[in-house]
Amino acid sequence: MKLVKTITTFVLLGVITTSCGEKKKAESAEMTDSTAVAMDTTAVVETPNIVGVAAGNADFTTLVTAVKAAGLVETLSGEGPFTVFAPTNEAFAKLPAGTVDGLLKPESLDKLKAVLTYHVVAGKFEAAAVIEAINKNNGKYTVTTVQGGTIVLSLKDGKVILTDANGGTSTVVLADVAASNGVIHAIDTVVMPK
Repeated sequence: MKLVKTITTFVLLGVITTSCGEKKKAESAEMTDSTAVAMDTTAVVETPNIVGVAAGNADFTTLVTAVKAAGLVETLSGEGPFTVFAPTNEAFAKLPAGTVDGLLKPESLDKLKAVLTYHVVAGKFEAAAVIEAINKNNGKYTVTTVQGGTIVLSLKDGKVILTDANGGTSTVVLADVAASNGVIHAIDTVVMPK
C-alpha cells in the first residue's frame, strides 16, 4: 500500500512540477507538502469483524440480539479466525413459537450460548475450501464446532447442507460474507446441538 502511495505521490509531483513551470522552489515545496498530507489522510476502510458485519445486515437482527444476550460479542469480535454459519431472521422464525424468546431469558443463558457457539467453527473456511473438503471425504465432511459438538457438511444440488447432531438440516443460502476475523455463511435453518 505504501509503495502504491509513494508511486502515486511521485507521479503527482511530476505533474505538479511540470505544470508549475518556473515557479519558485519555495512555492513548489509548499504544494508538495500539502499534496502529501492530503494523500496521507485518505481513510482506508476496513472490513468490520463478524459481529460488525452481522450488525450491519438487516437479515441478522435476531442473531445479533441473541449474541448480545449471550454475552458473546467480545468473543466473536476477537482475533479468530472464525467461520460462522449464521442463521437469518427467517431461520429463527422457523423455530417453534416462543423458542427464541425462551432462549433470550436470563435463566436460559447457558442453552443460548450452546446454540450460538454450535454455529461457529474455529478457522476461516470459505465456500471453496468447504466444498473441496466435502468432495475429498466421499461427500461428507464433519466439523467440530466451538460448542464442542459436530456438524456434518454435504452437498445437494450444488449447495452446502449442514446436518446437526439431531438429524436436522440447514442450507447455506449466502456464502463467503467477509469479515476481518473470519467468514460468515448465512443459513436458512437454525441447527441444534444434542
